[in-house]
Amino acid sequence: MMTFLKTILVILLVYFGLKFLIRLLTPYIMRYVAKKAGQKFEQAFGQNPMRSEPQKEGKVTIDKKPPSTRRTKETVGEYVDFEEIKE
Repeated sequence: MMTFLKTILVILLVYFGLKFLIRLLTPYIMRYVAKKAGQKFEQAFGQNPMRSEPQKEGKVTIDKKPPSTRRTKETVGEYVDFEEIKE
């Protein structure tokens, strides 16, 4: 009986100890995650060629859409006319 109570007491102490540590460490973990996300965001959008150098006033550039390569005229199937049969 005494070992059962010791086991329950150890489990409760570990549970509350981890709960307390997580509450203490959560702000630091969140700050670390936010910093890493900010670095990835800067890395992804820092290489944007549209922002590389501002255009001079009066200069016009037109970006054209590349031609689509999916121009197929395959028919999916044949249309079959049907009539409803009443019994």
